[in-house]
Amino acid sequence: MSLKPTSLLMFTAHLAFYSAVGVAVVAAQPPDRTGTGRVLFDFDNADTSEKWRIVNDDVMGGRSSSKLTISEDGIAKFFGELSLENNGGFASIRSRPTKLDLKLDQKIALRVRGDGRRYNFNLYVPRRQTAFSYQAEFETSQGEWIQIDLPLSEFVATSFGRRVEGDTLDPSQVEAIGVLLSDKLAGRFELLIDWVRIDNAE
Repeated sequence: MSLKPTSLLMFTAHLAFYSAVGVAVVAAQPPDRTGTGRVLFDFDNADTSEKWRIVNDDVMGGRSSSKLTISEDGIAKFFGELSLENNGGFASIRSRPTKLDLKLDQKIALRVRGDGRRYNFNLYVPRRQTAFSYQAEFETSQGEWIQIDLPLSEFVATSFGRRVEGDTLDPSQVEAIGVLLSDKLAGRFELLIDWVRIDNAE
């Protein structure tokens, strides 16, 4: 079946937008176990959830809530409700510390299906500074599986969501990763994650 000219134009524009921001568009479909790169995390086993922990704004008096569950077909679901009450406004998941062996000429690749909201991908290093991480933002597309590519060279140092000037990432120090929602939009959210990989940056 051929697309009408108007539909074809809209599809082309949609595809061009995601290509411009480094996102590969993939039609909604079951888990995809193909691809290149080294797997950092997948969710084929239910006990994989023990390698992750929830960190929400309740640690500072906020009222956001979130959960992480793993389906029988190996998909992680990070979901909950973001609240801006009591000066809150963030919900996150974070892997437990382990050696990840990252290098600056690599990129983080993750396959997700989101809700159209903007999330942050976080890299954590052993540092005493409060709420410190290296971050890169990524957009999701409502109900659509997409691959996100985040070069390690583009992550920026942050503390409490604010950029820390004069600090650059040393990938060899990264011991944990995470996903954070802090887009200042109260309400429910849901992000499905198929896998997280490390690959050579193009």
